[in-house]
Amino acid sequence: MTSYVNPTRETFEFFKSLPRDTPIHMLNLLRYRDAAEYPAGHPNAAKGWSGKRAYQEYGKTSGPIFQRVGGTIIWRGTWEAMVTGPDDKHWEDAFVAAYPNAGAFLEMITDPEYQKAVVNRSAAVLDSRLIRFAPSEGGGWFG
Repeated sequence: MTSYVNPTRETFEFFKSLPRDTPIHMLNLLRYRDAAEYPAGHPNAAKGWSGKRAYQEYGKTSGPIFQRVGGTIIWRGTWEAMVTGPDDKHWEDAFVAAYPNAGAFLEMITDPEYQKAVVNRSAAVLDSRLIRFAPSEGGGWFG
């Protein structure tokens, strides 16, 4: 199984080449490890946390930075079934994070405190997708 936890250099460079002054929505799809995998010597390594618990710690420690840059969760859901797509893929959690602009997202991920917090995310996540969207108007039909 190919897993994706962090962006590649190429995908991140492409992200940075897109406009930074417009609002963005980031779709997050998450699949957790059974047991969190921390680097040797990390203070949380000995706690025996599940991946989901380590991700909760990531949320707790990164949340204040996310809020400071203007981020907000606009939708959250828990996976139930794959209707269209590969049978071997399922996502335990999904959410859409809205940012006032891409610059705010970049400010968050380069913050030194965020860099400490993101270790919990890397320890927690077995597989993920992070997909950038330009927000548009909602509506009552497909069109």
